[in-house]
Amino acid sequence: MRSSLSLPDPGAVRKIACVGTYPPRRCGIATFTDDLATALATAYPALDVRVVALNDRDQGYDYDDRVCFEIAMEDPAAYRRAAEFLNMNNYDLVCLQHEFGIFGGPVGSHVLGMLRRLRMPVVTTCHTVLKQPEDPWRAGMIAVAELSDRLVVMNPMARDFFTQGYGLDVAKVDHIPHGVPDVPFVDSGFHKDRFGIAGRPAALTFGLLSPTKGLEYAIRALPAVVRRHPDFVYIILGATHPAMLRLQGEDYRTQLQRLCQELGVADSVMFHNRYVSLDELVDFIGAADFYITPYLNEEQITSGTLAYSVGAGKAVVSTPYYHALDLLAEDRGVLVPFRDASAIATALNGLLDDEVERQAMRKRAYLHGRDTVWSMVAERYMRVFADARHGHRAHLAGRERARAEPPVAQYELPPLTLRHLRHLSDDTGLLRHAVLTVPDRSGGYRTADQAGALRLCVDLESIIPPENQDELASWAARYLAFLCHAIGDDTDAVAERMTYARDWDGQVVGEDVLGGVIHALGTVLGRSRILGTRGLAAQLFERMLRSAVGFTQPLACARAVLGIHEYFRRFAGDHSAGQLRIRLADRLLGAYRGCAGPDWRWFTDPVGPEAASLAHALLLSGYWTAHGEMYDAGMESLAWLVDIAVDEHGRLRPLGEDRGVQRGQPTRLASQHPGDAAAMVAVCQEARRLTGDARWATEADRAFQWFLGRNELGMPLYDARTGGCRDCLLVDNRNENQGAPATLAFWLAYAEMWRGEYIQSPGEMDRDDLRCLRPDRVTPLQHEGGSLIDPRLAEVSSRASS
Repeated sequence: MRSSLSLPDPGAVRKIACVGTYPPRRCGIATFTDDLATALATAYPALDVRVVALNDRDQGYDYDDRVCFEIAMEDPAAYRRAAEFLNMNNYDLVCLQHEFGIFGGPVGSHVLGMLRRLRMPVVTTCHTVLKQPEDPWRAGMIAVAELSDRLVVMNPMARDFFTQGYGLDVAKVDHIPHGVPDVPFVDSGFHKDRFGIAGRPAALTFGLLSPTKGLEYAIRALPAVVRRHPDFVYIILGATHPAMLRLQGEDYRTQLQRLCQELGVADSVMFHNRYVSLDELVDFIGAADFYITPYLNEEQITSGTLAYSVGAGKAVVSTPYYHALDLLAEDRGVLVPFRDASAIATALNGLLDDEVERQAMRKRAYLHGRDTVWSMVAERYMRVFADARHGHRAHLAGRERARAEPPVAQYELPPLTLRHLRHLSDDTGLLRHAVLTVPDRSGGYRTADQAGALRLCVDLESIIPPENQDELASWAARYLAFLCHAIGDDTDAVAERMTYARDWDGQVVGEDVLGGVIHALGTVLGRSRILGTRGLAAQLFERMLRSAVGFTQPLACARAVLGIHEYFRRFAGDHSAGQLRIRLADRLLGAYRGCAGPDWRWFTDPVGPEAASLAHALLLSGYWTAHGEMYDAGMESLAWLVDIAVDEHGRLRPLGEDRGVQRGQPTRLASQHPGDAAAMVAVCQEARRLTGDARWATEADRAFQWFLGRNELGMPLYDARTGGCRDCLLVDNRNENQGAPATLAFWLAYAEMWRGEYIQSPGEMDRDDLRCLRPDRVTPLQHEGGSLIDPRLAEVSSRASS
């Protein structure tokens, strides 16, 4: 038994949906879907594997708990609902089982409605690939292929068919053989007594019965076999195909039974008219010495029953359909012409007469099947899934489902809508997480979020109208009270996490969070008009500055420097604070000198979270202290960062938390976070104010539009309906949860854009006068039902995708 496997790197899938038919529906695709899902879940216990099942009857089926959604195959709307369900529940990947007949519409075209709407990668397993297709089958397959990131075929011949018959690029086609159960190589006599055939040589054919199986030719071969080997028995296992049963009842089975009577071999044929479990099927295969597939259709590219039999080490006699040609090559079986009963008889008698050759053939088949047991197949699928996810960004450009909003005009800000932040806030503070848009209390509160929320409250003082100031003041007091409680009497042991039950979990914040608290307190002291809030903030700020003396981490130093600069808007004469600013800025400059080189103009290797804040702090310090080298290093590092963070299409790719670029290493695909984009907005706006160079206004606008959909996936992170921001842009999708860090990042970036419109110079400004500057450019807020809500929200909700 193989041990369970760990999931690949963070770019790999962790939650997938297999789309296809599923047991108890009686269908070969259903069996395959079940086997694949089970193999993936068994090999990768951390992987969440679900099934979207296709129903061919109104009452559906009694599915197990793995099925998460059902589609009525003839209902086009059901496919659209399935896509919405998968998108909403953040599935990383969809594995589609494609067979024309299991989807509704002409040649299964209803499934296209789902594929066009899915936002995650799609890997399609093609169970039928025609060699010389005609329309509409050709056009239908091409449409599915174009909407899929990767295609999987179970026969290498199918890759050539895609190139020759469909004109598709074979580079996106992977060959993964049909999986088989992992069974031992045993003597058939071990199982025969269970079925009453002890001591008798036995052949088996199993699967759903239909005229395409050609079983009448195998039966016609029996008289010649039984004359030489009277004990020979042929087992026909399987229920009649449901579609045949509805149209013709048991006519085909009756014809076969009558043929047995006519040929005098009725005692040599055993019919088992039932659909058996996998365990029982394995026993039937174990009891057989031979497997027969006398199929009539050459273009059958895949046969699960053939794969199972070869994997179990059976001696196979088969007609030369495409899968048999591949699987039985190199003497792993015997091929006979189509519709040739005498050839089947000759092959069976030859193997019955030659025990040595039969056993050698069995071993060749069994050894070949070792690479196709389901655990091995699961590994290969996971590699294809990872490839699909990594390639999904490029694939999105050709997908109709990516419908990004047109870029917003420079400085045309969305309406101010703070409803979601209000939903995340309670009497204690700001809850950390949300499930979609619903606050998640299990995540509790974080000190870092309260600091960010306090900064935002100060920013909003200059934006929202006077009638909303009282509510804003209560928000600020709530967040400041949380910080006060977290700091307590010991600034060296500031608490970080509080549960929803208001218990601290004992974890102490790191330097970067302490720096964020200093940034927030300095902002209150430098720009807030609320005297009471400023008074408490002053006490905490003085204590927190003492803790900053020992900062060594670049991000912590940068945040503290930014907080001191905010503080200096009102208290620029504070000598001790000024000395600390110089000390921390010198540490940043030292980090830059020690790490930067001709091709690496940065403070750290790799680039870390909220990278732009480091350049921001150095730039400000150099300007205000007249430190030429420091200012130049700030500008140089900012220019370098922008250069590597903007792609060839002029879109920002934020560097930071996950996408930390490393010197000498290729850029890897990773999630993009709102906090990193917000930091870029802030530093570019600062560079604009300090230099007067319009380039930095353009860069700030580029960074802000990342939130609105001008990004690699064309997906807005900002949700205009709620005023929330989605947690991150994934490699191939977006995380739909709207937690506090992301939402704060958006609104802090928004405030920077607003300030950039009105503040054109680096000089000291009276923030009390800001409300009088160009108020027509910002949508006013109104007080409705006790919350801050944009009254024109309904009119603009269509401007940003949900």
